[in-house]
Amino acid sequence: MTTSVTSNPPATLEGWYALHQIFRISRERLAPRELDRMLETARGKLGSPPARSVTSRSNRKRAAAPAAGWSCFVALIGSTADLMVIHFRASLDEIGAAQMTLAQTTLGRVLQPVYAFLSVAEAGLYHITAELARDAEARGGKVGDEAYSRALSDRSERERASAHVSRRLYPELPADMQYVCFYPMSKRRGESQNWYTLSLDERSRLMQAHGITGRRYAGKVQQIITGAIGLDAWEWGVTLFAKDPLEFKKLVTDMRFDEVSAKYAEFGDFYVGRIIPR
Repeated sequence: MTTSVTSNPPATLEGWYALHQIFRISRERLAPRELDRMLETARGKLGSPPARSVTSRSNRKRAAAPAAGWSCFVALIGSTADLMVIHFRASLDEIGAAQMTLAQTTLGRVLQPVYAFLSVAEAGLYHITAELARDAEARGGKVGDEAYSRALSDRSERERASAHVSRRLYPELPADMQYVCFYPMSKRRGESQNWYTLSLDERSRLMQAHGITGRRYAGKVQQIITGAIGLDAWEWGVTLFAKDPLEFKKLVTDMRFDEVSAKYAEFGDFYVGRIIPR
């Protein structure tokens, strides 16, 4: 296998930016039900930005994103923190505006930041990138040449236009899954186990097997994967929604027995709670 196939990173598609904010609540001097009023006021001020059309990098029109983003409030359970606020927005500037809006509310004045995670909704194209790299090698070309780039652009556009990928890049807040679990993760880069030195074909194989495990929980868990390389110390964020919080335990346990997690995954802290209803 050539070096280009081995070292080539997978192509990715990106959608909405995401920000997960973790807070403690300073409850001193809060009158009864005052916190409820603060939450409702903050929710009203955040709202959702105006809808916008979406255009691909090649300037070809495609289906617009289903909305322009959302925010939700999660009461944390079993954590030293109290509240998680999740924002999805169409741009980094709009994430910054949501962050500032929350800080300027009456609720923001009683929030003590504990942790924050900045990322962007992502769909990794491992299988497509590996296939095109093999094609380039077979024809005597190389990754990144004109034929490869043209084929990758066409395949990426087709993927982005699919309903399945659109749901991953522009995820809706599920109406009937009130429990939330969030955690950051990275792939190992140790001397004996280094994800980034595996061949692209091997990484594609491992991720396909990992995806099969996740699909067994369709209808029970909604999963949002966000990429954070270059944005945070961790490389990805995983946000899970479910009706039954035990599904989090079952899903994460199953996935840890996958080879890709057992050998190559590192996990951060887990934050679990329940969405605060309107």
